[in-house]
Amino acid sequence: MRTIFITGVSTGLGRAFATAALQSGDRVVGTLRKPAEVAAFEALAPGRAHARLLDVTDDAAVFRTVADIESEIGPIDVVIANAGYGLEGIFEETPLSAVRAQFATNVFGVAATLQAALPYMRRRRAGHLMAVTSMGGLMAVPGMSAYCASKFAVEGLLESLRKEVAGFGIHVTAIEPGSFRTDWAGRSMTRAERSIADYDALFDPIRTARVNASGNQLGNPAKAAQAVLSILDTDKPPAHLVLGSDALRLIAAARSAVDDDIRRWESLSRSTDFADGAQLASD
Repeated sequence: MRTIFITGVSTGLGRAFATAALQSGDRVVGTLRKPAEVAAFEALAPGRAHARLLDVTDDAAVFRTVADIESEIGPIDVVIANAGYGLEGIFEETPLSAVRAQFATNVFGVAATLQAALPYMRRRRAGHLMAVTSMGGLMAVPGMSAYCASKFAVEGLLESLRKEVAGFGIHVTAIEPGSFRTDWAGRSMTRAERSIADYDALFDPIRTARVNASGNQLGNPAKAAQAVLSILDTDKPPAHLVLGSDALRLIAAARSAVDDDIRRWESLSRSTDFADGAQLASD
């Protein structure tokens, strides 16, 4: 029986991941923000579903929680750093305090969760660290600058971490969902107030479309959970797990645009080298 630690299991993909893992016979420790939600979560699988109250922006509490799980429940085999939220808004209109709050949860909450679990996995030379980023971690759309920036940051963290721990038998996977039928775009979305009319033509239709699409998204959370579980038993799990046909399409288009820029400006890029400069060994 695996022990899987998942942050943010009250609703959405986090709840779907936890439910699927419990149904498969795993032990799940899930974090929640509200005491009233504890009993309902633990009732999903008495004895195997363990709830912990946690605010992932509290670094000390994250480390205490992981230490308690290791000592009281058992070694953590898989971490899914899922807790996070969306911040919608035009960059110029979004208060920097809101951007900082977005990073506190979406980036530093993930960093604390992974860093807290890593020493135990490193000593055991085994484990799987996962974090839910987004298709917005590999592409970006107008009106989601702070959110996409936070997810790009997590992608970079995971990319470097993966190379640091590869020799310890620890896998690292970025989970990159597209649009799924959760509350993410509805009640879970924080929205910056509009104030600059110049952006109305661009952004008003985007905000309206996102609100109207909430609850009608293409992605099925239960199928996403099964996809995540399916890679846990593989010898070489993916570094990137893209979920959803919309995510595949939009990420591919974004990567193609980067490739086009690289090809178009290759000569200019090369022109900045010293003529007699030595290449780094890793190049």
